[in-house]
Amino acid sequence: MSTSAQLRAALANVLAEDGTLTDPAWRGAAEAVPRELFVGPYFAQVPDSVPTRYRPVHRGEDGWLEGIYTDRTLITQLDGRTRADDIDGDSTVVGSPTSSSTLPSLVLRMWQQLEVEAGHRVLEVGTGTGYSTALGAHRLGGDRLTSIEYDPEVGRAAAAALTAAGYAPRLVVGDGLRGDPDGGAYDRLIATCSVRYVPTAWLHQVKPGGKILVTLSGWSYASGLALLTVTGPGTATGRFLPGYTSFMIARPHDRPPRPSLALLPGEERPSLIDPAVIGTWTGDWVAQLAAPAAERMGAGPEQILWDVSTGSQARTAPGPEGGWTVVQRGPVRLWDRVEAAIRLWQAAGEPHQEGFGVTASAGGQRVWIGGEDGPGWDLPV
Repeated sequence: MSTSAQLRAALANVLAEDGTLTDPAWRGAAEAVPRELFVGPYFAQVPDSVPTRYRPVHRGEDGWLEGIYTDRTLITQLDGRTRADDIDGDSTVVGSPTSSSTLPSLVLRMWQQLEVEAGHRVLEVGTGTGYSTALGAHRLGGDRLTSIEYDPEVGRAAAAALTAAGYAPRLVVGDGLRGDPDGGAYDRLIATCSVRYVPTAWLHQVKPGGKILVTLSGWSYASGLALLTVTGPGTATGRFLPGYTSFMIARPHDRPPRPSLALLPGEERPSLIDPAVIGTWTGDWVAQLAAPAAERMGAGPEQILWDVSTGSQARTAPGPEGGWTVVQRGPVRLWDRVEAAIRLWQAAGEPHQEGFGVTASAGGQRVWIGGEDGPGWDLPV
């Protein structure tokens, strides 16, 4: 059986060979930080289960340590309360993931994308298990890093793991979307949760010239990772980065509870776009920008949009003689908005998210294609 140190070295080698680890300092952090101190028991998805079920993988059982050093996200909490060590080894459970240890390649890639330098003060929003925090503390020193965690229980577990690993960053339990009330100005901010818009507090807490790395998401759970430069108090601009990044949405930004969906009659017409396009990574993103209060369900030509705030609905289906139809009801014509946005995106050449940018100011926040004067959509600030 391989030791933790051997597994860390092997994982670092894999990440260096695939181009993820390009900075020797971050490779050193990957080889030094024992991820098993931060994960402990975790949940493994039961294959082909509907609804999705999870089984616990307990500390010390066969495959537990090897799983920790596999480059994957490990679910550590369901429904805001259930942890893997609450479940018997032979049992499975249904739930929604609410805390996790993100796959190491993404954590390390984001730390490198943040363009952090020695001496920088960094604010991390979302301590989670503390693994990312430990990597940052190893690279920067604990006195240069503050991490905020929303969930007190998760925060306590992360604090104990960081102490056991020998790291002492400043830890805060609270709403990270409000920033650090006692931390002053920071050079960098990194978020390990997603948000619907860039919180205003962040725009004031990062120094002009400083950078914010954040995943923007929404109630359809489409995501894009953006690197913004703060241009002045309360203002910033930046671009979305290549690749495919998603995080659990910050709880204060998640959609409110809703009743079970009931599909109701409405006005029917032909659809001007293939509905399957909003099932693609960037197509879903564009649709979410156009209808930010809507939740998306369905697949292929059969898509459902349900506006959480107004109850408006849109649902598509293959047309009886080819093409597609859409039925809409409610005060917001969701498919009209999505259709117009998708056609703008298609006219621009269907760029991946790295062709998009974002601008934030006191007047609002806007995502745009190409340049700031290009087509765009306001975020739901």
